[in-house]
Amino acid sequence: MQQDHIDAGKAIQKRTGKTFYLATRFLPERVRNATHVLYAFFRIADEIVDDAADVPPADQRAKLESLRAQALGRTDPDDPVLEAFRELCDRYGIADEEIETFLDAMESDIDTERYDTYADLEEYMRGSAASVGVMMTAIMEPDDPETALPHAVKLGKAFQMTNFLRDVREDVLERDRIYLPQETLRAHDVPESQVETLEYSESFRDVIAEELHRTEELYWEGIAGIRYLPKDCQLPVLLAAVLYAEHHAVIRAQDYDVLSTEPSLSTTRKLWCLARTRWHWHWSHDPKSVFDRVSAIPALEPDRRSSEHGDGVPTR
Repeated sequence: MQQDHIDAGKAIQKRTGKTFYLATRFLPERVRNATHVLYAFFRIADEIVDDAADVPPADQRAKLESLRAQALGRTDPDDPVLEAFRELCDRYGIADEEIETFLDAMESDIDTERYDTYADLEEYMRGSAASVGVMMTAIMEPDDPETALPHAVKLGKAFQMTNFLRDVREDVLERDRIYLPQETLRAHDVPESQVETLEYSESFRDVIAEELHRTEELYWEGIAGIRYLPKDCQLPVLLAAVLYAEHHAVIRAQDYDVLSTEPSLSTTRKLWCLARTRWHWHWSHDPKSVFDRVSAIPALEPDRRSSEHGDGVPTR
């Protein structure tokens, strides 16, 4: 990949993904440059459907199909990021099927605004989040990718669920989308109209609390796999998890009200998370132990542990 192509990806990531960009800076150069390109590709696709309030659906689909053709090497790329992305896929053996799955998920955002069940949302995340985890694992080149991959997929879903919970207000106001499963709203007697009008209630509080808990289980399943990544990639991935998870502390501090104010992390808070994580990592290179000490995610109860969590989840 040419340096100017990498720089183009880096600029997009720095502008649109400040939290992940901070963690990316700690990756080794061999992975960091590829991550800039991957993230930029994800954002280019995402912005076709997310920043298209006045663009007809047919035009959005046409843009995605053009992007698909370039990403798969069927047509010449018209953007330095896409040129670098194609080179990256060839180098790391990223399957065309994975690119297709990701772009299919982006296309579904054009006409899908609600998800009836969590299973429906998971199907969407198989493309939008899991594919990201698969591609990131490929560029890190772990010794045993088959073992690392399921955990990477879980962590990718955890990150996206945190984004969904953090961005409820923004998604309603800017895109008329609700990523909270309708079945969870129904279980707590929260009508869809209440979310659409941003009316907070105790029942809505319970909805967010339930989805936070579900997401936190995903974090533990994902964290258990960091040890399977190359040594020089473990701390950056752990740091990304700590930073994303810190939003959960903010959400709880505002009593789960993500309708009135969008939870956000100040620069000072991000740097404090970084400092604490690096300090504990200095003394213990065990990802689960460090995550337990510094993250906003509580440990799972002992009876919730299972073999998929690796050695089990540490208790506080």
